[in-house]
Order: sequence, then structure tokens, then C-alpha cells
Amino acid sequence: MRAELAQIVGSEHVLPGDTRQYLHDSTETRALSGHADAVVLPGSAEEVAAVLGWCYAKEVALVPRGGGTGYAGGAVPQGGVVLSLERLNRVRSFAPLLWRMEVEAGVTTAEIRRLARENGLLFPPDPGATEQSQIGGNISTNAGGPHAFKYGVTGAWVTGLEAVIPPSDLVTTGGPVRKDVAGYDLKSLLIGSEGTLGIVTAAWLRLVPAPEAAFPVAAFYTGVRAGCDAIERVVGSGLQASALEYFDSGALAAAGGAFPGGVPAGAGFMVIAEADGSAEEAARLRDEIVAALEEDALGVAVPAPAELWRWREGMAFAAIAQRGGKVGEDIVVPLERLGEAIEESTAIARRNDLAVASWGHAGDGNLHTNFLVSLEDPDELARAARGAEEMFELALRLGGSVSGEHGLGLLKRDHARWPERTLALQLAIKQVFDPKGLLNPGKKLPM
Repeated sequence: MRAELAQIVGSEHVLPGDTRQYLHDSTETRALSGHADAVVLPGSAEEVAAVLGWCYAKEVALVPRGGGTGYAGGAVPQGGVVLSLERLNRVRSFAPLLWRMEVEAGVTTAEIRRLARENGLLFPPDPGATEQSQIGGNISTNAGGPHAFKYGVTGAWVTGLEAVIPPSDLVTTGGPVRKDVAGYDLKSLLIGSEGTLGIVTAAWLRLVPAPEAAFPVAAFYTGVRAGCDAIERVVGSGLQASALEYFDSGALAAAGGAFPGGVPAGAGFMVIAEADGSAEEAARLRDEIVAALEEDALGVAVPAPAELWRWREGMAFAAIAQRGGKVGEDIVVPLERLGEAIEESTAIARRNDLAVASWGHAGDGNLHTNFLVSLEDPDELARAARGAEEMFELALRLGGSVSGEHGLGLLKRDHARWPERTLALQLAIKQVFDPKGLLNPGKKLPM
């Protein structure tokens, strides 16, 4: 196998199947690690097509892989060939005056955002792990992030895709256009498909002028209900914050000591909002957000943007530091059920004798509930896995979904619920794109 694949990509770009860094993603704390027969690093879309063609002819499974920062096991192989897109890292074109760029799948989120920023533009999606996550993986999971509240998830900024689909066809859909309603929306089918329908090799991305100013606001409350009432006031008042985040008592216990300016005594819940736009617009919106948040608040702070978001990016590390690891789940519920979901997630932790820290994208009703665990305690890990399953049940019971932005992968594949006809349509789409079922098998859809 390796010898034949080497004829396509060169021997130095074919690695043994037991090359560890390609066998897991960020779910490794769940003891989720796979196995592969070979790892291939193609250098072009044409080589990707040739590798898929070889796999289809030999009936070998193919698992596309980006930066490995996923949280659902979507890039964890269960045999076959791992196809890493890290060498497809070129910016094919950049037109700052037209607010667009075309990049290959292996370009990192940080590189795209840096290039945009240096030219006075903004690529808004900020799903985290920006130095490692790659745009192809972000597209494949339709990743979100804090600023999705105003700007939307990754797919909202994709106007065209180049992809390889079985058996070995290189296709394009959309392009450097802002509108396109000719034919079915194949672009949106590929976005969020987790590599089960095709392999994204390049994308056209839409940009916008960077806002002149951004002013964050942090408000502290005694508990969940007061904080969630404040969140609903912001939304109900029509205030278009660029981000609207929450942090529960466990999150504040883990990271509050490092919060810029400190956390008031007695605070058990925090809401962060951000106003952006022109300096005048952002300042006016900030003041209106403060007015909406300060009712029933223990205190309201206006930290510097760089300090605040640096603290926010370290939230996960602070949680992990409590016991050495965490089992985190991403669910989404209707906004009016957010407070109930946060409180019930704490109850789930208590029932399973687990420490918990919960934070997330409040404006989207998106919870990241994290059970804090010792990686050396099998019993604790098992209880955390049970807690995660209860979180999925909670999401569905409250009218939400088992995944807001991390995808389904292996871990959540069998927890999603769809009406029978809806599931049948999805399975039929998979059959049309991948009739042999070799693209990232066992992911996204129930077996």
C-alpha cells in the first residue's frame, strides 16, 4: 500500500499507519484513538484526487484530516488511509479591494485572519485553536466561535469550494461571487459534511472591512437565572452585540483569578458582551449594553479587548488544570431554555459525582459543559462519559441539538435524532456522493 501511494505523492509524504499524531484529535482525553494502515500527505488537489481514486479502486477507507483540533472524533481513523491536508497551505489569490481570498484547505485560521487584518479587513469566524485549526476542517464542521452571534458560522463566509468527490473527481461549486442560485446548493451540502461527502481542497472566502473599534463589557451576577435574564434583555432590546458569552460558577472558580480587574465577591455567573463598529457606534452600543446588563448585576466592568480575549482563549486550559483533563460537550438549546440547560448540566455533574465548568456562546444558546476529570482515573472517565450522554438527552428534551458547532464525528453520531424521512434523505445524499461508503466511514450519520 505505502509503495503504491508513494508513486502518487512521493515516498517522503507517505508515513506509517501508526504515526501517532494522526490517530487522534482533541478528544484524546476520552481515550479515543484510532488506527490506520498509512498516512498520506498530498501536495495538491490533483494528488488528493489520485489518492482517493486509488482508495476507491482498492476499496480502502479514506479519512480526511485538517489540524486535528476537533472535539467529536471526526478525524479519528478506524483503519484505512489518513489523508492529511497540511501541505495544501497556499493562498491562491487575495483581492483586498474586492474583500475576498481563495485559500487551500490547509491554511490555518490564524493565517487567514492575520492576512485580512493586515489589509484592514476581517474574517470573522474564530472557532479557537487558531494556530492549529485549518480552514478545510473548519468548513467540514461548519465551525463557529464567540463572534458567530453577530457574524455567523464559517459557512456564512464561504462563497465557493473546490473539492474531490468519489471516485476521483475534482469539482467546483460557487466561486468568487457573492450570489449564486443556479442549480442546487452543493456548496452548502459539503459545508458541515465532516468529510463524508467529499474532501474540501480549497475555498473562496468573503471578507468585510474590519470594525474601527471593539468594546467588551463583563457583568457579574449571583447566579444563573439573573445572568440569563440579562442575556435575554440584551437580545430582546435589539442590541446587536458582536459576541455574547456566559461563564458559570465552575468556570469562574477555575479562571476567575486571572480575569482582568478581578471578579466581585459572591459572583456565580458572568456575561461577556462586545460592541463593535465605528468608534462612535461601538461606544454608543457599549453604553446601551451596559444599561441592559447592569440590572441585578453585582458589578459591570469594561476590560481592554486584548486582555479579555486572551483570558477567554485560556479558559479551556484553566479548566484542564483543575484535575488534569476535561470531558467537554457542545450542545445547543433555544435561547429561552439556556438557563434551564446550564442548571441541569450542573445537576448532571452532581449526580455523577463530577466537578463541572460550563461556558459558551450564550447568544446562540450554545453550551460547552466540561466535566473536570483526572485522566488517570478510569472510573471518573466512565462517569464523565455517562454525563456526556445525559447532556445529549438534555439537549433533545429542551428542543435543541446535540451539536452546535463541533460536528457529530464518532462520539455523537448515534445521539442525533431525526424524523425518519429526514434521515432517509441524508442517507440517500451520502449514497449519491459516496456509493461505496469509503469517505470517512462511520462518521456523521448513524450506522
